[in-house]
Amino acid sequence: MTHGRTFPFRTKVTPYKILVSEIMLQQTQAHRVSEKFINFIRNFPDFQTLSKASLEDILKEWQGLGYNRRAVALKKIAEMIINNYNGKLPESIEELKSFPQIGHNTASSIVAFAFNKPTIFIETNIRIVYIYFFFHTKKNVSDKEILPLVEETVDKKNPREWYYALMDYGVMLKKKFPDLNKRSSHYRKQSPFKGSNRQIRGLILKNLIEKNILKEAELMKTLINITKQKLRKILDQLEKEGFIERKGTVVRILKQ
Repeated sequence: MTHGRTFPFRTKVTPYKILVSEIMLQQTQAHRVSEKFINFIRNFPDFQTLSKASLEDILKEWQGLGYNRRAVALKKIAEMIINNYNGKLPESIEELKSFPQIGHNTASSIVAFAFNKPTIFIETNIRIVYIYFFFHTKKNVSDKEILPLVEETVDKKNPREWYYALMDYGVMLKKKFPDLNKRSSHYRKQSPFKGSNRQIRGLILKNLIEKNILKEAELMKTLINITKQKLRKILDQLEKEGFIERKGTVVRILKQ
């Protein structure tokens, strides 16, 4: 593409790199992913390395991307691919959907970008392009209305470049017409990050990565305006999701 955006996950494409980037790109802007992707791939260059890496090391490289459960999912996916697929990423959408953190759109985008196969999916910037061209005045446009148009127009010979071009064009449209996305029935205004459980979870993991082991009382001192009850509730969630392990009031990143 002559005028396309340049990202490290678009060059020297491999199925592994596409999987990592697509999980990273969930709910995170491309420029932020671009900054973290290079170091992540440098430290974990393939499925084998990632599957054997400690969760602590993976989370350390993940810092700054948010939604840390995606990092846990990536490790689990790498283990599944090594153990069940001879180290090769499957090309089937249905098989990919059986992996954690991968739904239909992510599975379809992985197949399109990793294997250059024509699949049908929608993400924010693609949605904007179709709303702009086919729904000039309509509000509350659903993805069900857009999907047949995507299917009819997808480039079957080179879907990878087609989708890259669509997304890049959508970014340009979003800057020029910032209200376009609000005409989608799937538009949701993001809730404030400051003071949210998501922020507290991130701070807890960051402190545990830095200090290795902390007591609940020590964690309390690093967090602002949080009750012991709320802290324990969040720790319960992190333990259930496979992030941490606890012994009494002592907390650490889960050792695997």
